[in-house]
Amino acid sequence: MLLWAGLAHALPEASEWLPCFVDNPVMTTTLNVDPAELAKFSDLAHRWWDKDSEFRPLHQINPLRLDWLNGLCPVQGKRVLDVGCGGGILADAMARRGAEVLGVDLATKPLKVAQLHALEAQTPNVQYREVSAEALAAEQPSGFDVVTCMEMLEHVPDPSSIVRACATLVKPGGWVFFSTINRNPKSFLFAIVGAEYVLNLLPRGTHEYAKMIQPSELAAHCRAAGLDLRDTRGMEYNPITKRYWMSGDTSVNYLFATQKPVDATT
Repeated sequence: MLLWAGLAHALPEASEWLPCFVDNPVMTTTLNVDPAELAKFSDLAHRWWDKDSEFRPLHQINPLRLDWLNGLCPVQGKRVLDVGCGGGILADAMARRGAEVLGVDLATKPLKVAQLHALEAQTPNVQYREVSAEALAAEQPSGFDVVTCMEMLEHVPDPSSIVRACATLVKPGGWVFFSTINRNPKSFLFAIVGAEYVLNLLPRGTHEYAKMIQPSELAAHCRAAGLDLRDTRGMEYNPITKRYWMSGDTSVNYLFATQKPVDATT
C-alpha cells in the first residue's frame, strides 16, 4: 500500500510512461543506433565512475556478472571485446582480471570517460574505440576469444544485428555473453516503474518497454546467428537490503552465455 501510495505522487501523467503490452514490437528505423539513447548516456557520462550516482546499480552488479562469466570462461590471457562498453565499468574489470580488452561504443563522451579512468587508474591492457559492432565485425571477424554485450541490446533499434555482429566477431569455440531485460508486465513494474519512478535507482526514461527483449526472442536471435545457448541466469534486487544476486528467475533482468561452435566457418 505504501509503495503504490508513493507511486501515485512520483509518476508523471500516465500517457508519458504507460506501455502498450505487445508481443512483437516493430522497430521502424533503418539505422542501428538511436541518437536519443546516445544523448541520454552522454549527458550522464561525467558521473559514470561515481558509485553513488545513477550508475550505482552497474557498479553493484558488476562483480556478480564478472564472476559468472569468468567462471564459464576465464578471461585471463584472452582477447575480449566489450560491445556497448559505455564508461568502461565491465571492460576495466575484465582487464584487471588479466584479459586484453577492447571496449567499443558509439557514444563519444562515455568513451572519453572510460579512457580517462583507465589512464588515472593505470588499468593495463584496455583500449577503447568509437565504432559500431557491425563495422568492427567486418573489420575483425573471428578476432576475439570472448565478446560481452551487457545492458545494451534494449537500447538499439535492431538487437538481432548486434547479436549477429557479436557472433561474427568471436572465434570458433569462443563465448558471447549478453544481458538485457525481459518484456512482460512484471519487468515493466520492476525495471521501469519501480527502478526509475519509485526507488530512483535509474534516471527516468532509461528504458523503453517496447525495446525490452523476451528470452525466447534473444534465444532465437542467437540461434539465427549460429550461437549455442549454454547458460541462462537472472539478476534480482531487494530494495530493502539493497542487495543484488543472481538466480534462475529470468522474469526481469537476465543474462545469456552462448558459445560459437568450434567447427563454425565464420
